[in-house]
Amino acid sequence: MPLQNRVTPEGTIVAAPQRGLFMGNRGGGFHDTETRTLKGRTRWKAKNWIICTLEFKGRTRTLMGKGQYTELFFLDEVTALSAGHRPCFECQHARAKAFSETWKASIGGEGRMKVSEMDTALHAERCSAKSAEPIRCRFADIPNGAIIRDEDRLIARHSTHALLWSLDGYSLTEAPSGEVTLVTPPSIVDHVLSTGYEPVWHPSARV
Repeated sequence: MPLQNRVTPEGTIVAAPQRGLFMGNRGGGFHDTETRTLKGRTRWKAKNWIICTLEFKGRTRTLMGKGQYTELFFLDEVTALSAGHRPCFECQHARAKAFSETWKASIGGEGRMKVSEMDTALHAERCSAKSAEPIRCRFADIPNGAIIRDEDRLIARHSTHALLWSLDGYSLTEAPSGEVTLVTPPSIVDHVLSTGYEPVWHPSARV
């Protein structure tokens, strides 16, 4: 029986046997260690939602163990970014540095964005996505690596291609012509993906 620890582009945590390319967490544990199931409606513990590598310095973990953060898994970095996570500065230092420098440069600054500033901005957007009016856009206007919802389809832009997202990977699909709902947080779209950051794609995205 698969654990409920796989994250969709909209940030929902579902049960699925596939692991994906990355893991991560949301600042702490929100699971029952006896049943290894998620507790109540809480799906985060802190604002620092991060993306981690599957392997780092030979460390091992017992999934949903006692006193641990709740381990989450993503198809790829594109999916994790869409769900509102950012690269971890420990196990993904180089990518986290590039992510924060790209964000800083997009607003006319030098160096890196502070982690607290990025986490606060992303947390506000994650919260507003559930309560405010959805952000509408056109697929042709979003950058490489952004994801939108078109009715029942989650679609990522890969260069000039439209890729249908699923837990198993991507497949080519028809690009929507009308307005769609932006899923990837606007800060990541405007300050990171639109200004040169190249996210890691699942192998199925090769077209």
